[in-house]
Amino acid sequence: MGFTSAWGVSAHPDAVIADVATRLLPAMEADRTAPGARERWAAWQRAPLPDHRTWYAVGSRGTEEWEAIEAFRDMTAPGGHVDPLCDGVSDPDFYVVDDVWVGQDLEHLFVSVHSKEYAVASLFHAIGPERAALLPGWCGNFLLTAAEAREALPRVEAAFAFTRAERVAAQERDWLSYGADEESVLDGPARVWRNAVRDGLGLCGVALHLT
Repeated sequence: MGFTSAWGVSAHPDAVIADVATRLLPAMEADRTAPGARERWAAWQRAPLPDHRTWYAVGSRGTEEWEAIEAFRDMTAPGGHVDPLCDGVSDPDFYVVDDVWVGQDLEHLFVSVHSKEYAVASLFHAIGPERAALLPGWCGNFLLTAAEAREALPRVEAAFAFTRAERVAAQERDWLSYGADEESVLDGPARVWRNAVRDGLGLCGVALHLT
């Protein structure tokens, strides 16, 4: 069965962040504290996954490695409590695409849309668990005031700071395909973060299914 997913990072005045928070912050916290969520995160931190090109080899189903891969993909995929609030169906008065992303200037917006793939999963696999642990929120979902975004910036910069060799390795582990004008998950989030801090804005990160 096919699907289309999106992950967006957008910068907004604190008043907008506060308004969105009334809808999304409880759901984000519920996903972070859901049964098994922290256990899956801790397992990935202890044992990072091998290169994705080795996943799902013939005969791997049911092995510990296969189970770890499935747990990672489940953890990093949109779902839980946040996803249903963002699709414009469960709450007809709120749709992230229209109410958060549309109208944003490109300096303050990064959106990664993919068919049958998840941007956050690819990003986390690309940068690894130690760098991913530096990012605020839970698996790509976060709401930060301007002060919180500014306080988190050094950790975000560290998460995306690569030597030339590290950058090549991360690009090889990012399994997403990009068009000529598309920004990668290794570049867009940090760019928007820097611009938000420069302009005194807060940040909203949301991952969801579009279809």
